[in-house]
Amino acid sequence: MSRLLAGIDLGGTKIEGVLMKPSGEVVLRRRVATPAGDYEGTLKRIVDLHRKLEEEAGRELPLGLGAPGSPSPATGRMRNANSTCLNGRPLQQDLEARLQRPLRMANDADCFTLSEAVDGAGAGAAVVFGVILGTGTGGGIAVGGRLLPGTNAITGEWGHNPLPWPEPEELPGPPCYCGRRGCIETFLSGPGMARDHLGRTGDTLTAREIARRANEGDTEAEVTLQRYAHRLARGLASIVNVLDPEVIVLGGGLSGIEQLYETVPRLWREFVFSDVITTRLLPPLHGDSSGVRGAAWLWKETGDQTLSAV
Repeated sequence: MSRLLAGIDLGGTKIEGVLMKPSGEVVLRRRVATPAGDYEGTLKRIVDLHRKLEEEAGRELPLGLGAPGSPSPATGRMRNANSTCLNGRPLQQDLEARLQRPLRMANDADCFTLSEAVDGAGAGAAVVFGVILGTGTGGGIAVGGRLLPGTNAITGEWGHNPLPWPEPEELPGPPCYCGRRGCIETFLSGPGMARDHLGRTGDTLTAREIARRANEGDTEAEVTLQRYAHRLARGLASIVNVLDPEVIVLGGGLSGIEQLYETVPRLWREFVFSDVITTRLLPPLHGDSSGVRGAAWLWKETGDQTLSAV
């Protein structure tokens, strides 16, 4: 099993690892639970999982890791992670010391974007903006199939900008864990949709339940989903105005709401500063496997032993 890429995706509830061929074929997948709020326990799970991947491969492998948040270019310590036990910690350095292997790490939304840009829904597109709509709201940018990291290592963090063109009832907006109010994430994350529905109806439902009820003809759920689609259209219109991507790919739990792919591009026409909009809004080709596949794609084999970043 030579020429394999190893990737691990560190999530809030699970840690997933894969072995992948340079063709993109996943040959092995393993999942373990994330120790909630336990930094040292998380390090151990990642190291143990990587060892299992190496045992299956029969060789030592460098590791690509997708994680929430990102290391500060100034200190190397993690920041902006909604898994808050990571914040302030030297995650990459600690893992490299334990693994004794080369490690490349990227934000989980960046890994999702990379996967979909290399051989997913955005394959062949010049510019791809990847979106995570789940517990949080993240994003990443790929240009020519390569990640655009940015000088501050925060490229794609659209979720912590204010919701564009807010309606009066949307101000000042819900509080966000980042310390501000009215961030896009507070409206477009799964908990954000659930909070919006609760405030309007008094019903406690998850975003998945709201989408299912809307699909079944529940009027209140449908109205919540309409508000959500309009907010998503405004948020993505601001991205189109700045980045002008060829493809936007949605990921995360809310990416499975099929009507978004028709409704949002129709709604964003009001806000995009162009007479013609050819940007495509697409579901992910690789589903919830894109994050861990993108982590593996952080290493791309270009020869028998030589590895280089995608």
